[in-house]
Amino acid sequence: MRLLSPAISSLARMRLWRIEGWKNNPVDAQREVLQDLVTSAQYTEFGRKYGFSALFNVKTFKQRVPIHEYEDLQPYIQRIMHGEQNLLWNTPVYWFAKSSGTTSDKSKFIPVTDESLEDCHYKAAKDVLTMYYQFNPDSDLLTGKGLVIGGSHTINPLNADAQYGDLSAVLLQNSPFWGHWLRVPDLSIALMDEWESKIEKLAYSTIKENVTSISGVPTWTLVLFRRILELTGKSTMAEVWPHLELYMHGGVSFTPYKEQFQKLIGKPIHYLEMYNASEGFFAAQDIPGEDGMLLFTDHGIFMEFMPIEEYGKKHPETIGLQDVELGKNYAMIVTTNGGLWRYLLGDTVQFTSLHPFRIKVSGRVKHFMNAFGEEVIVDNTDKAIAVASERTGAIVNDYTAAPVYFSDSGNGGHEWLIEFEKEPHDLGHFATELDSALKSVNSDYEAKRHKNIALREPLVRSLSKGVFTTWLKSKGKLGGQHKVPRLSNDRKYIEEILSL
Repeated sequence: MRLLSPAISSLARMRLWRIEGWKNNPVDAQREVLQDLVTSAQYTEFGRKYGFSALFNVKTFKQRVPIHEYEDLQPYIQRIMHGEQNLLWNTPVYWFAKSSGTTSDKSKFIPVTDESLEDCHYKAAKDVLTMYYQFNPDSDLLTGKGLVIGGSHTINPLNADAQYGDLSAVLLQNSPFWGHWLRVPDLSIALMDEWESKIEKLAYSTIKENVTSISGVPTWTLVLFRRILELTGKSTMAEVWPHLELYMHGGVSFTPYKEQFQKLIGKPIHYLEMYNASEGFFAAQDIPGEDGMLLFTDHGIFMEFMPIEEYGKKHPETIGLQDVELGKNYAMIVTTNGGLWRYLLGDTVQFTSLHPFRIKVSGRVKHFMNAFGEEVIVDNTDKAIAVASERTGAIVNDYTAAPVYFSDSGNGGHEWLIEFEKEPHDLGHFATELDSALKSVNSDYEAKRHKNIALREPLVRSLSKGVFTTWLKSKGKLGGQHKVPRLSNDRKYIEEILSL
């Protein structure tokens, strides 16, 4: 198979000219995408309601169509799940990606159309492969297997034709036949619901495979690594899978986990960040080691960016790519070929480059701490955790944080619950380094910490291993894309976890 590597590399890079087209003309590409979306949906119920047949530019589109959250589109989606069609999109919808975020106990069902599969998710995956081979022309990536640590899949009982599962499961179920030759594990294992049994089967079924790439959430990938090392008696994953060369990740910041991956894998490999959500495949790293992911502007998704200070207003303003600024927090508003119209995604992003447009995910619209005007976001805390870990020799598995409000006995602060893989020798020293790192990346936090007037030093509690897993399991959110909420502006999650 390795003799085929040069040919595979050449084929993979043949798409490069297409990528350069929209990469160099992103604003034009976005206008064309919006026109295609509006034209396709003009005779749907939604399109007739908002007069899509008379929409000819971005300005009119924004004036006519309000920004929607999931609850606004849910009545349409429920009708589609019961068998009605031509409501949000003009082709039949039979698949839904089940997405339950950490801020809500309720599941969301995101429509997945043939167009969103082919022209967004799969097209973007091919582009990721092209960009990878551009920088690694001698790669043996496709001569081995890709290990996919995905979600679960069940049949939706509301409609015999409609099916749902985690996004990864929907993609696996609809992938072309040849795609099954290039990945492990078997579909019956990949789509298992029960994650403790799934990890066991994943481990046993992949040990002897020639795994060259892995994609999955960092926390569950680490669990799988450790179990495989237990079963094989090996010291590193490089001894188990000597040709492993790529790990693809997304959903949470990789910064707190990278040291553990490097140690467990035992050799240098490539790490590639992707921004692939139930609603669409938005971006991926195009240059190894670059701070930011190339924004996919020609993949069936029209994007607007809401300055975060607009969030919560009755008529929030949004801007297009031509007006964005570096380093500023924006909430993403997307219109997709899956039938989502001016949909508030819930993620916040920052632009790291404008030529071409590259972004990084900085947090969630509802995941932040701002009880005292400190405006702490996930990007801040991920960086601070990484710095504190490096300075104290600690290794963090997961964390969550929330405010401690003013009381008669003292001023406010932040309480952190941290599950360590390797605890620091002195938890107080870790808290001090965490505090110092947060001051260095967030001037508002630094100002509020001045002389302990508004904020005292953070309170850090070390949790026993497995507490976060137990909490997620108690909420029916174990495995897949489910994750611990990094930050919250109230104490709901912290109180729940501390009560276990």
